Amino acid sequence: MAIAGKWLADHYNRPGFDMFGFKVYAMGGDDASLRPNQIYAVAFPGELLDAKQAKRVVQVVEERLLTPVGLRTLAPGDPQYRPRYEGGVHSRDGAYHQGTVWPFLLGPFVTAWLRVHGQTAETRRQARAFLSGIEQHLGEACIGQVSEIFDADAPHLPRGCFAQAWSVAEPLRALIEDLGGREISVQRPAPVEATAKASRKKGRPAAR
Repeated sequence: MAIAGKWLADHYNRPGFDMFGFKVYAMGGDDASLRPNQIYAVAFPGELLDAKQAKRVVQVVEERLLTPVGLRTLAPGDPQYRPRYEGGVHSRDGAYHQGTVWPFLLGPFVTAWLRVHGQTAETRRQARAFLSGIEQHLGEACIGQVSEIFDADAPHLPRGCFAQAWSVAEPLRALIEDLGGREISVQRPAPVEATAKASRKKGRPAAR
């Protein structure tokens, strides 16, 4: 944390410095691309950024990277942006960090958003809404689980592993730690037996 604080102080905390008008996003060198890594500078405990900078980080991430199921790994409009995670291995690997949505990043985003906007009943209600897309997804790809990644562009199809531990863990942590454990619901498909009975009532053979 001390190393990160020193790096941020050297790069961000300058009089009149606009973090979004300067190429300084990568620890290993300057990089002008807009990525979600910066949300951790607000989500982590401590004051790595001042209040104005923290608010600006959250604002830009919300405007450019937030989707209903996670944060994009790269902002749309960047020359390297890949809207879909598809094709062969080389194509998929090339899209993995170039726009593809990572749902686990909703955890630090919710934490950072509440740090900036404060903890009230209304802000918690708004922050809870950021998890609604994940809640809906719990009844889709793998019942009760969250996929590894999603396409960067709508309709944000689930990709990668259909059940990924960190995709579940971080939104769940934010739900418990930041939002007071407000319950979630899983929309489960109707059991096969119930579906068969409904089909017989309508005079159609049940699907097998």
